Amino acid sequence: MINYKEKLHDIKAFVFDFDGVMTDGSVWTYADKETVRCGNIKDGFAIQYAVKKGYIVALISGATSLSIDHRMTALGVTQCYTGCANKMDTYRKFLADNSLTEEQVVCMGDDIPDYDIMSHCAVAACPADAATEIKAISDYISRYGGGHGCVRDIIEQVMRLHGTWFNPEVANHEAMNW
Repeated sequence: MINYKEKLHDIKAFVFDFDGVMTDGSVWTYADKETVRCGNIKDGFAIQYAVKKGYIVALISGATSLSIDHRMTALGVTQCYTGCANKMDTYRKFLADNSLTEEQVVCMGDDIPDYDIMSHCAVAACPADAATEIKAISDYISRYGGGHGCVRDIIEQVMRLHGTWFNPEVANHEAMNW
């Protein structure tokens, strides 16, 4: 079996679930039915940095919320698919629209709805607190839980391997929205 790090050389895109990956899975619901989630600023930095460095970053989530849309827009993620009843159909469209193969994508999910897309990518990754079934098919299990740095963990691994992660010797300290 090939070590997952060997597969990272060909990665051009990241696909993430939202609840349980970019958040710890907690959802606060207000009287107006809007839900609020808590994310991680380090994950946000890594997402917007990957986008600025030319990686394709997408969100495929069953959830719908204006707060999700606003967060992804602020990070520069233009491929934000929410309310997905069938994540695999959305994933196939994402691949086709971006001329990507499964071998060029890291998928990170945490629960059963992510199973299919995680079974059709180069590297399936999950947070430390993912469901047992997801851990069983994951090439990489982050030491960080959902909403606590797992997104940055996998993005940083890919970018360091590619030599595109932050280099203080050649840093361009442009404004970043994370």
